[in-house]
Amino acid sequence: MDLSGLEVWIIIILVVGIIASNLAVLKYSAKFKMPQFGDPKKPTDSQGKSNTEHSASDSETQKDK
Repeated sequence: MDLSGLEVWIIIILVVGIIASNLAVLKYSAKFKMPQFGDPKKPTDSQGKSNTEHSASDSETQKDK
């Protein structure tokens, strides 16, 4: 199988294009934040917690991280 010069350049351009598009998608998707699956939802103030209890639990959560 003998490839002519034009076919080689087309293959090279396709490979470089695929690599460039994959890098562009990777750079674009790096901006998104993935959800944490094991993190439970924090209760809101309407569920019976006062603001002081809620802020104290938030500060404890921040210390754990």
